[in-house]
Amino acid sequence: MERDDLDQALLRAHAEGDSAALIRLYSLAANVAEGADEMDRACFYRTHAFVFALESGAPEADPLNARLAAQGRAHRLVF
Repeated sequence: MERDDLDQALLRAHAEGDSAALIRLYSLAANVAEGADEMDRACFYRTHAFVFALESGAPEADPLNARLAAQGRAHRLVF
């Protein structure tokens, strides 16, 4: 997915309040940024995915937290 397409998809998911899509899209954006060696941007997106996962009680919260903790961006939480 191209960056502009991803941005548009994120805006649609926000407008629709689609937590599952937000988690998936922010995770995808994080992976794309990480692949481009842009760790600050990757962690920014991953943090958003994590917050939406926490808010919705999604199972993705645990692995997202683990990744952020491994990257020194969060404390490891117990779920």
